[in-house]
Amino acid sequence: MADTLGEIDLVNPDNYVDRVPLEWFDHLREDHPVVWHPEPEPNRGFWAVTRYDDLTAVHMNWETYSSEIGAVALEELDTEQLEIRRSMLETDPPRHTELRKICSKRFSARGVGKYEDWIREVARDVLDEALPKGEFEFVSDISRDLPIRFLCSIFTVPQEDAPQLISWGDSMIANQDPDLSAAVVDKVDTEEYRLLPFRSPTALQVFAYADRQRDMRLDEPADDVIQALTVAQSEGALNEREFHNYFALLMIAGNETTRHTISHGMLALMQHPEQLQLLREEPERIPAATEEILRWATPVYHFRRTATRDAELRGQHIRAGDKVVTWYISANFDPESFPDPRAFDVTRSPNDHVTFGPGGPHFCLGAHLARLETKILFQELIPRLETIELTGPVERIRSNFVNGIKRMPVRVTTR
Repeated sequence: MADTLGEIDLVNPDNYVDRVPLEWFDHLREDHPVVWHPEPEPNRGFWAVTRYDDLTAVHMNWETYSSEIGAVALEELDTEQLEIRRSMLETDPPRHTELRKICSKRFSARGVGKYEDWIREVARDVLDEALPKGEFEFVSDISRDLPIRFLCSIFTVPQEDAPQLISWGDSMIANQDPDLSAAVVDKVDTEEYRLLPFRSPTALQVFAYADRQRDMRLDEPADDVIQALTVAQSEGALNEREFHNYFALLMIAGNETTRHTISHGMLALMQHPEQLQLLREEPERIPAATEEILRWATPVYHFRRTATRDAELRGQHIRAGDKVVTWYISANFDPESFPDPRAFDVTRSPNDHVTFGPGGPHFCLGAHLARLETKILFQELIPRLETIELTGPVERIRSNFVNGIKRMPVRVTTR
């Protein structure tokens, strides 16, 4: 535990391997809610924003706190990197709005709602395969399986491609974990990959796959997400670089975050058996419980903005060009917004977590889908469980960006 501000290091991914250092965020929220955080060279440092209200203020004011100069990584990008690596996340309105429209209908509540029966059927298939084993690895057998199967469906790509898509997504977004990436950004020289998303050579394989899928749809159009991207490129709304980055973004976001949410949710229910028992007895509470799981999981620690002009936030003078990093993991545990935030309470209401963002133009495009998949998985799983317990250590992803679980071995008995 850090007793002083100087001992807090939010950058080093090793500090998130064993657990989330929530006590650091408690200290920052209470005593230094907007504070300058140094970084190793060549980065210059950033303003760490840890309170719920301040995070909301930053994200709702995109004209002052822009995504255009980087929204995901803490890495400071030069002009060439910014232009080539830019995805929808690294844009502001009106361009951001134009890019969202390409796929927004397919990820609306109505758009994903028509898949509810199919998602439920897949969830049952996944559970039918995993639960009879008695002992299994929860991440690979359950939480990873459902989101990727659905992603393959809305992409209209073969289900047998799922393991490859998972591997590619892990390699890119978990680029600080040596188990998941061959080019660990803080361990090896990744300069030759500086123009690729997440500095990951895996991006080239993803781009080639996207090209093959696009070419197939040019020959035989399909009613799917890739067709929407193909049409947008054909009509000039996307150039080739934007097509590649859009595809990669959907591939990662459509799989990674929901998987980690489900894993953290199951872990929380194992650690709080009285909450699991309540959901067994009153399964009608599962939709509300899904919101508490999303708050508790917070699968993405932070997003970043860059000040376009001098500004003041909670008495701190922020200069034009400064990085401003908003810590979702802190805002979701802010006692001013969530009474007794360290309590995992599936009856919590209201529960206005910021896991999908606080609103505004960058509110998560996949929010409806993530909610639906998480809700259905637990609606199908919980009634079947008699007991569930860990049989080994929970292994977390080494990352200062993704709050993810790699492995979680469990033993179950079923009803």
